Amino acid sequence: MKQLVKSLLVALTVTLSAGVTAVNAQEAKSLDELLELVKQNRVSSQQISQERLQEFTAERADKQALLNRAKQQLRDEKARGQRLQTQFAENEIALANKEQELETAKGTLGEMFGVVRGSASDVIGRIATSIVSAQYPGREKVLESLAEAQELPTIAELEELWFALLTEMKESGRTVTFNTDVVLLDGSTENRDVTRIGVFNLISGGMYFTYNDQANEIQPLGRQPAGFITGSVEDYLALDSGYTGLYVDPARGQILSLATQKATLEERYHQGGTVGYVITVVLLVGLLIAIYKFITLGLESAKMRSQLRNTDKPSSGNALGRILKVYHENKGSDVENLELKLDEAILRETPRIDSGVNIIKILAAIAPLLGLLGTVVGMIGTFQSITLFGTGDPKIMAGDISMALVTTALGLIAALPLILIHAIVAGRAKGIVQVLDQQAAGIVAAHAEPKE
Repeated sequence: MKQLVKSLLVALTVTLSAGVTAVNAQEAKSLDELLELVKQNRVSSQQISQERLQEFTAERADKQALLNRAKQQLRDEKARGQRLQTQFAENEIALANKEQELETAKGTLGEMFGVVRGSASDVIGRIATSIVSAQYPGREKVLESLAEAQELPTIAELEELWFALLTEMKESGRTVTFNTDVVLLDGSTENRDVTRIGVFNLISGGMYFTYNDQANEIQPLGRQPAGFITGSVEDYLALDSGYTGLYVDPARGQILSLATQKATLEERYHQGGTVGYVITVVLLVGLLIAIYKFITLGLESAKMRSQLRNTDKPSSGNALGRILKVYHENKGSDVENLELKLDEAILRETPRIDSGVNIIKILAAIAPLLGLLGTVVGMIGTFQSITLFGTGDPKIMAGDISMALVTTALGLIAALPLILIHAIVAGRAKGIVQVLDQQAAGIVAAHAEPKE
């Protein structure tokens, strides 16, 4: 690169000299003047060349000096690098020795450090999910640095761990009512008084609440437990003094959450499916028929009792009155004909009295058979699920098994009251027929007596 620059400078100088000579040649008037000018230009060119040579020589000396200084700096840096490398190795050895001395000086403090970190990690998880944090939020953040620290804890950090454990122990035995925001199931926020029962449950307004540690929110359970459990909450909150019972979850809300997942009676009923609905229809039809028979037989019994008090004036509005009418219409007949007439009248009244009673009996027999049908259908579905999906996931078979068991229970539940009601209705109907038989027998006996 330097040689190229020098060649360019020489070419530029020659060009300038030629240009000056050409100009002087034009200015010369004669050959003598031209010769004189050429001589002068030659001297000038030699002087310029000499000056240029001196400059080049000076520059070469400067470049050599620079090169020498650069080589010296390189040797100095290599020597410095060697010294630093040696110093680094010595520092590594010293650092290893110091670390060994530190481990030796720690002694049992190293074990304490591990214990502290483990305890801090356990305490953070316990505090973050504790319902005490619903009243005192942000307690676990103080211990996060202690659990993640790589050096020995300070006295202040150890005190924070100590205070966290003591606070949790103290609050676990206290019942406190505090005011806070509650996120309802529809997403709205409501400010209300919440009662904390130790570290077990949160209650308010006759309901159980849970603490969502992920969102740091107090929320009501998706579905409250049974009425007798929530009733104890209302009694407890309404108590001003004394003692009352309260259902508390010793698993800190886990059992309560599982209890809310249990199927209600309505959900269990719907698990019976179509067969369960048919059993319900059977039960309702049987009950309607039984109610109708209770009313009609009761009215008939009342009319017959009224007729018994006035046998001389029979009424066609009741069975006994119609039988007495037959007697009055056949007073002149002999005993045998009268008896046949009365038996015929009783036979006409019996189907009307017994109508519907046997239907209740039939429905009572059909209900458990329908339950058995639901059981068979549910087991068929269960085996089909096993065939398709195997037995790896019991939830796949749970629906069909529930149907099998629920329909059996519904069939028995429907059959038991129908059988009892049938017995009662049949007894009433039989009692009415028995009264008719007694009155007919009495009429025949009175008719057979000789008249004085």
